[in-house]
Amino acid sequence: MSKKALKNYLSSLPKKELEIQLLDLYNRFPAVKEYYDFIFNPKEEKRIQEAKVKISNEFFPIRRKKPRARRSLAQKYIKHFIVLGVNPFLIADLMLYAIEICQSFSEEKNVNDVFYRSMLRSYQQVIQYVVYHQFMADYSVRIEKIYTTATAQNWSYLEDFSVALAEIKEV
Repeated sequence: MSKKALKNYLSSLPKKELEIQLLDLYNRFPAVKEYYDFIFNPKEEKRIQEAKVKISNEFFPIRRKKPRARRSLAQKYIKHFIVLGVNPFLIADLMLYAIEICQSFSEEKNVNDVFYRSMLRSYQQVIQYVVYHQFMADYSVRIEKIYTTATAQNWSYLEDFSVALAEIKEV
């Protein structure tokens, strides 16, 4: 169904029928429920804080012995918050936090080449995001600290990290 056809259909429905359909969507689909929960009660800082705790627990578990160390968990939260429309400033903070946690993890544990490649992509993404939203004044210190830490830990792909950092210096 096209957007135009949907608009025509919705405009033809009486208000009561529209309400019934919206409630049905709310009950059937968790994504719709979450969307409306977010719209009417955003609590963005709380949601970001909960995500940070879960990301941290992924690398430094409290209840289990072995860390799962899945970077995809952080990416899932970031993507989800972007779709929900969370404040971009908070999303940038979460993106940087995810990299910082991974750096703490790599300091203590041996990680493979895929980890470094993934961190490079995350680093490039956060730089693009911060530049696009014009948050460089707020986050440049953390971005440079991530590069410094990567250099101190002798990460793979340091040259690419350097190129990404040089791009923000040009802006």
